[in-house]
Amino acid sequence: MATQKPDWQKAAEIIRDAGGRIVGRTKLQKIAYLLELVGLGDGFQFEYRHYGPYSEELAAAVQIADAFGLIAEEERQADWGGMYSIYTSTEATGDRAKGVRGELAEKAAQIGAIELELAATAAYLRVVEGCSDPWDVTKRLKPEKASNKRLEAAKKAYRELQKMPVPKHLPKI
Repeated sequence: MATQKPDWQKAAEIIRDAGGRIVGRTKLQKIAYLLELVGLGDGFQFEYRHYGPYSEELAAAVQIADAFGLIAEEERQADWGGMYSIYTSTEATGDRAKGVRGELAEKAAQIGAIELELAATAAYLRVVEGCSDPWDVTKRLKPEKASNKRLEAAKKAYRELQKMPVPKHLPKI
């Protein structure tokens, strides 16, 4: 009988599979959420928060993974004065997942943080809230981020992720 991996190990593997480096807590959360949507996630539960889909379990697991040395979290000050994190996997995390999980995580990690937040929010609104026009609702929820240019970039990035051969396709939005 296989034993279930602890959440902290799963959190570290998300970072590892995303290419070994994720810049930003928000980006980490959105990558994990997208992995859940396509059936390649680790069972983290998400709810809607100000920055879109958020998992308290994942946030706690990342802190433990850092304490155990599976990842390194470096906090930096942003130009606007707030703090952000850079997560880097360590050798202790093991080898990157082969196949589409790693490909999707790495591709999502390369999307701009705000665009990824907008795309994940729209997907969440479609799947969980049943919104018929999740992009419009996303724009109303995030007016300071959802400029037409950013929304178009988010839609384009989302369409690229939809093309990936995953167990469960991302919802049409």
